[in-house]
Amino acid sequence: MTRLNDRQAQAVKYIDTPLLVLAGAGSGKTSVITQKIAYLVETCGISARNIVAVTFTNKAAREMKERVGKLIKGKASHGLTVSTFHNLGLNIIRREHKILGFKPGFSIFDQQDAATLIGELMSKELGEDDDTVDTVQHIISNWKNDLVTPEQALQQARQDTEVLAARVYIHYNRILKAYNAVDFDDLILIPALLFQQYPEVLKKWRQKIRYMLVDEYQDTNASQYLLVKMLVGDSGKLTVVGDDDQSIYAWRGARPENLAMLKEDFPGLRVIKLEQNYRSTSRILKAANTLIANNPHVFEKKLWSELGMGDEIRVIRCRNEDAECDRVATEIMTHRLKHDTHYKDYAILYRGNHQSRLLEVKLQQFQIPYHITGGTSFFSRAEVKDMMAYLKLLVNPDDDNAFLRIVNTPKREIGPATLEKLGGYANERHISLFQACGELGLEQWLGERHIEKLRRFTSWIENVTRLCQTEDPIAAVKEMIDDSGYEAWLYQTVSSAAAAEKRMANIWLLVESLEQTLQRGDEDDTIEDAISRLVLRDMLDRQAEEDDADRVQLLTLHASKGLEYPHVFMVGMEEELLPHRTSIEEDNIEEERRLTYVGITRARKSLVMTLAGQRKQYGEMQDTQPSRFIDELPQEDLVLEGMGEPVSREQQVARGRDALAMLRNQLN
Repeated sequence: MTRLNDRQAQAVKYIDTPLLVLAGAGSGKTSVITQKIAYLVETCGISARNIVAVTFTNKAAREMKERVGKLIKGKASHGLTVSTFHNLGLNIIRREHKILGFKPGFSIFDQQDAATLIGELMSKELGEDDDTVDTVQHIISNWKNDLVTPEQALQQARQDTEVLAARVYIHYNRILKAYNAVDFDDLILIPALLFQQYPEVLKKWRQKIRYMLVDEYQDTNASQYLLVKMLVGDSGKLTVVGDDDQSIYAWRGARPENLAMLKEDFPGLRVIKLEQNYRSTSRILKAANTLIANNPHVFEKKLWSELGMGDEIRVIRCRNEDAECDRVATEIMTHRLKHDTHYKDYAILYRGNHQSRLLEVKLQQFQIPYHITGGTSFFSRAEVKDMMAYLKLLVNPDDDNAFLRIVNTPKREIGPATLEKLGGYANERHISLFQACGELGLEQWLGERHIEKLRRFTSWIENVTRLCQTEDPIAAVKEMIDDSGYEAWLYQTVSSAAAAEKRMANIWLLVESLEQTLQRGDEDDTIEDAISRLVLRDMLDRQAEEDDADRVQLLTLHASKGLEYPHVFMVGMEEELLPHRTSIEEDNIEEERRLTYVGITRARKSLVMTLAGQRKQYGEMQDTQPSRFIDELPQEDLVLEGMGEPVSREQQVARGRDALAMLRNQLN
């Protein structure tokens, strides 16, 4: 507590009514949440098992729990819930699965699983082209986030795409239920609807949760907001931490207005502002404050720092995008040699992922190591997930999610209608889908032809399992891949032979990894042990270890939220890029301004903005206009280059001196 400033300490100790902690960028909000949890346990006498802290990412939840563990010693922290919204929803569904009509061990469909099912429904059940799967999936996701049921969606749908999405939504939800499965959005929607329909269940959960803390409140959607509101009820035992200036996820359902709604739903709301920034220089904060002042605010705040004014903000206009990326690479090299810094001290932020391609080329040319945040991890690739599902089924035939993923991948003429009936039978018998395939009772639900296809699949999997246990397991897995016809199916379905070849290479890399895992284990380890270890490999921890390497970080402005770097480059500061063309057309400049604000406040010591005079669009070079956000920055704090101003003699000499210093360092 002695390390907290006055405002932070007030926020920790205030528990009389609901509290909104308006926490600006770099103001130490995580310290407030973790210290408050410790204060509730040690000073207020609330048991840790009756406290729930909710945030948005597994990483944030893990870090928060680790910090609380250092503050609360011994068993006093046992039973504390620090989780994401979706994990909280998952726990509620698990506890209440009977009243919801689920079997224990229900499956969770990720975005890819859901897209596959929606695509099959559109083509087979509704006879529609599946080229709008992404659009339909997005509409359904938004409906779920807004607590709109399939029936309500059909009533309110107006446009053709919405009518189609509503029809798909009805089939999709019915089949999920038959599969004993939920999707990612259901993890919030189902608990919210449960509490609305069963007051006695809500009362039980309210008695369990005596205090609730929510981080990044500006990122909550309608269903998350309602879930919190219902769990807290009239008790007022709530602290939310948020910053309306950092709300940048409206495209995935976030509602920054939820902060303002707190005043209406909790009339006794107290607001405490955290405005002291511990991250950035005063000049960087002045730029951020001046920019964001152009947005309307329910709550006013102004960041300040005791770290001194710091360097001026440089804005560099280059000839074209090639010259821009070239300039960024040389700037990093020069600055690093001049100031004896590390590569990991630098971050390059951009609006869209496509901007990273040319940057990568230039960094490679200059032999600058880099890491792209947000790239697709190996285990997230569709073909790897498919093959992992085959492996999971060998270890555990009762894994319904794995069964559903690959029973018709590649195509075996086992469609959604067949699987819906199989799911209905399995639910009634309280057994797995795999087990249901072998039961005589299934003949009352499905025709002989459909049953024969299902049993051919399960017999084949059982035979592979037997071979794994009695003969060379790796050889058996390789034979399974060959027999499955997966490679031929890839060549038929993906865009090119080269893409299919690349995907098959990933599958053989997975098999190689499995073989190495088996070899590294104990002598009596089975193929099941090796597969289980592969499944349980903590990819997040491995990613975190990789991120400690000395490399320049490349990431989108969206992905940069919550991070900080000594030196930041914001590239592509042009109209139609930042702000993005779509936002200009939709008159949604405020969110783009918040996104720029987030980028600026990632910088601790120096900030450089770059733009290209020309950029290739649709195969042709087009002239660009500087971003309007550059004009909204305090001009007295900017050093402009290439914007039409003459280069002074002093600037020329300074550049020559820097170039000589760089050459001297390289020679040394």
